[in-house]
Amino acid sequence: MLSLSNYLVVGAILFSLAVAGIFINRKNVIVLLMCVELMLLAVNMNFIAFSHFQQNLAGQVFVFFILTVAAAEAAIGLAILVVLFRNRRTINVSDLDDMKG
Repeated sequence: MLSLSNYLVVGAILFSLAVAGIFINRKNVIVLLMCVELMLLAVNMNFIAFSHFQQNLAGQVFVFFILTVAAAEAAIGLAILVVLFRNRRTINVSDLDDMKG
């Protein structure tokens, strides 16, 4: 039987990996978006764990809202990346930092 602390440790490891991925790889926008998604999944794991162990469905309801926001963020982020790649032929963050009109 797994305890609550086991789930929280896995969630903390996932969140830490996502933060490390953001700080280590600041060049590729796709990797940055994946790290943000990993952060959201780590938070979802914690919500589900607390919801299960407290016998309360409120955490699971929050997870549905977070998943909806994550799906919208992924769709909009990838659409922006496609437009940027078509216009500039790169998705390197250091090449995209100039906003020219």
